[in-house]
Amino acid sequence: MTSKRTKKTSTHRALVIVESPTKAKTISKFLGSEYQVESSFGHIRDLPKSKMGVDIENDFAPQYIVPLKSKKRVTLLKKMAHDAEEVYFATDEDREGEAISWHLCELLDVDPEKAKRIVFHEITESAIKNALANPRTINGNLVDAQQARRVLDRLVGYELSPFLWRKIAKGLSAGRVQSVALRLIVEREREIGAFTPQEYWTIEASAQKFTGDTAPFEIKLVKIDGKTLDKFHITTERDAKGIVTNLSGSLFAVQNSESKESKKAAPVPFTTSSLQQDANRRLRYSPKQTMMIAQQLYEGIDLDSGSEGLITYMRTDSVNLADVFRSQAQDFLQTQYGPQYAQGQRVYKTKSKLAQEAHEAIRPTSVSRTPESVRGFLDESQFKLYDLIWRRAVASQMPDARYQQTVIDIAAQKDGIPSYLFRAAGQVVTFDGFTKVYGIESEEVTLPQVSLGEKLSVSDLKSLQHFTKPPARYSEAGLVKVLEEHGIGRPSTYAPTISTLVERNYVQREDRRLKPTDIAFLVNDLLVEHFNQIVDYAFTAKMEDTLDEVAEGEKKWVPVMKEFYEPFHANLVEKDKELSKKSLATIEETDIVCEKCGKPMVKRMGRFGKFLACTGFPECKNAKALEEVGASGSEGQENEQTAIPPCEKCGAPMAMKAGRFGKFLGCSKYPDCKNIRNLRDKNLGIPCPTCTAVGVSPAGSIIQKRSKRGKTFYGCNRYPDCDFVSWTRPGVPEEKNQDAD
Repeated sequence: MTSKRTKKTSTHRALVIVESPTKAKTISKFLGSEYQVESSFGHIRDLPKSKMGVDIENDFAPQYIVPLKSKKRVTLLKKMAHDAEEVYFATDEDREGEAISWHLCELLDVDPEKAKRIVFHEITESAIKNALANPRTINGNLVDAQQARRVLDRLVGYELSPFLWRKIAKGLSAGRVQSVALRLIVEREREIGAFTPQEYWTIEASAQKFTGDTAPFEIKLVKIDGKTLDKFHITTERDAKGIVTNLSGSLFAVQNSESKESKKAAPVPFTTSSLQQDANRRLRYSPKQTMMIAQQLYEGIDLDSGSEGLITYMRTDSVNLADVFRSQAQDFLQTQYGPQYAQGQRVYKTKSKLAQEAHEAIRPTSVSRTPESVRGFLDESQFKLYDLIWRRAVASQMPDARYQQTVIDIAAQKDGIPSYLFRAAGQVVTFDGFTKVYGIESEEVTLPQVSLGEKLSVSDLKSLQHFTKPPARYSEAGLVKVLEEHGIGRPSTYAPTISTLVERNYVQREDRRLKPTDIAFLVNDLLVEHFNQIVDYAFTAKMEDTLDEVAEGEKKWVPVMKEFYEPFHANLVEKDKELSKKSLATIEETDIVCEKCGKPMVKRMGRFGKFLACTGFPECKNAKALEEVGASGSEGQENEQTAIPPCEKCGAPMAMKAGRFGKFLGCSKYPDCKNIRNLRDKNLGIPCPTCTAVGVSPAGSIIQKRSKRGKTFYGCNRYPDCDFVSWTRPGVPEEKNQDAD
């Protein structure tokens, strides 16, 4: 792993190498002319894309190559390193960053044991100069852990993916983290499909003091004959109506009233996972989008004073905050909000054993750099994310919010009926605490002052029917949360994992949630049945722990690879012989005859679902979407189609077609008319608010559509005459559009 450096023929300024040109620009601002800061433009060496690139017989030795696009940069950096008196490697402080520095050492002929490796959590002048004053050597354990992860993922991906091509369809992929995430999504969809709603009823009413000087408040039946009602105590309309009848004519009196203070703790600072989750819920950013914007804020934004890093390193599992930030936050809070909001520093300790990627949470590099003070230098997306990060970090140093919670128990009094007890619950904010900055709204319910035995006026006594709801599909935030809970993956893996699932057509974004496609079920079931270890939650989490042990020097990476690969490969070879497309139901016989060559046609599974193909392939390449056959009636009732409106451009019939991105309707007069209609578009029957506002008659109708990136949005069917568009469903309150976990 080590090599000797040739003696320099001349000296030059010290060379500092980082990954990105933006980062280089920001750091250059802080250093004098004796330093030259250059970028490697990301990974400068990696495994080849065209082959496995791992010598399995030779202790899994990676066969790294320099991509063609990086060769010119390598040549330039070699010359600069040769001419420089010192070379500093300033890549990110995580395993991936450590590996990039090691690759650079190898390529630039620098002994890794003598290399000057510098690390920092923020790109500020003090952090950079402190790092330069305290260089260290390359951490070989971190490099080995990253190599182990890279090789492990390559072995799984490059052996299991071709297996899926042979047994199901070309273009599919499998991955150590990706396939586990897919299993979570598929199993949740099956939970939803198997869900049976359960009926239950509640008894509610409106109560008010007889004086009439206070507002009415809601009460709910909670006990019958002293027994607390569970959710399914009243399950039929008959029982519910019977209780209402019994209560008719009752007197209602206060039996008990209690008030107590409760607190809501300030939130912990952001980690990578919690940032992705909150940005998804509050800003509707995907994890990939969040990380891209966070990278920009970290590497540097052009301000009046020059390029500045606005946040600390954004790939971290830690919730720790630097002493200097906590101190600055207290001074800021004292000045801006008063002493009641600055009641001492709050220290957070990371509970997760997985925290190893960095040593500090995500925070602004300066608490005094408020979002509004830099708004003019940021685009809208950057501002929103910076605002979220700044508020979360500052809120973490503020006091808890305090509430006064009140409970009033009200007994129904009437001879000859069971003992019925109703309850009202109220809550008011007594001190907003951290919510003053972080903006969490609490619903306040104010209850009147009452005395024991006081009679109340009760009206609108009613029984309400309810049904249990199935679990929701995962939002991207919800999936990130459950992956983290299972210990699967690392901060840097969540965003690319979800992106891959979408790009490979395993899942589609529908109403901001992840819905598995038909191919997802087939791939998942194959992996669960025949490669259970790969998609086993506990095994995948244990592998992450093992990689941690490699990073800590407790294990060597080659034995780890052997322990995993040998049984995995043996099972793959066995399953390759054992399984066929027919046994996996990816090929189904039909009674349909190919109109081009007369041979039978079969149903095949493709990357975008099932289609019909001629058994004469490759001599006959006839293939068609199942809907084309269904529309003509050749497949009978199975594919019976509803009436398809004619082409809106020329009036000709529309034909069902299948393309690279799935099924769509195309005009039958193609190529004379090239009109197409996306089958995923749904007419919701909601009048367009823009058309209605301007008095268009008849008003356009709202259509649910999907963007090229798979995001659901809503537009008017009169486009381009009407340009109404919205990311939220019109006519639905904003809170109904929010994702739950």
